[in-house]
Amino acid sequence: MSCSSQKPPPPCLSKPAEPYQPTGSTATAVRSPRALLSDAEFNGVMHTVLDNNPGMEASLSARIVVDALAFLATAAGTQRGLVPSRVVDEGWHALVLHTALYQALCARLGGFIHHVPERPDPGNRDHGSVERTVAAIEAAGYTVDADLWRGPEDSLVTVAASCQHSQPDGPIVIIPKPKG
Repeated sequence: MSCSSQKPPPPCLSKPAEPYQPTGSTATAVRSPRALLSDAEFNGVMHTVLDNNPGMEASLSARIVVDALAFLATAAGTQRGLVPSRVVDEGWHALVLHTALYQALCARLGGFIHHVPERPDPGNRDHGSVERTVAAIEAAGYTVDADLWRGPEDSLVTVAASCQHSQPDGPIVIIPKPKG
């Protein structure tokens, strides 16, 4: 049975924080998702990725967390269905495991972003979903690490995550819904 058939949780009752906007940014400036976490927070999440993936280089773990942060910041500001790659989802999983940090991060981004996992099913994959997500992240002013955004069949980067997000309306539930 797919987890994506579950009803989304009820809306939060608290007022969300203002959406994240880096200070001094301009429309042409590249945004830094790394700035969303303190060094201690970032290192904690990065080490969770490392713990889940024995033998992974720390630099790869850091890249995964950076792109997971860019994905979340973009997802929080859009009503479009966005999906992470299998590799970037590993970073999202690590963020979710740091519950207090994740809750505070979501509040800063403007609403809680629920993770709705799906078991890998090649027949249920929307092949354009990752490409649309990459385009949205870049349009939001972030740079993506292309090696981390390949299809689920690509084995350039191996991670422990066994989720595959495929449906544009399935992998994320943002509460409250962003305006726009």
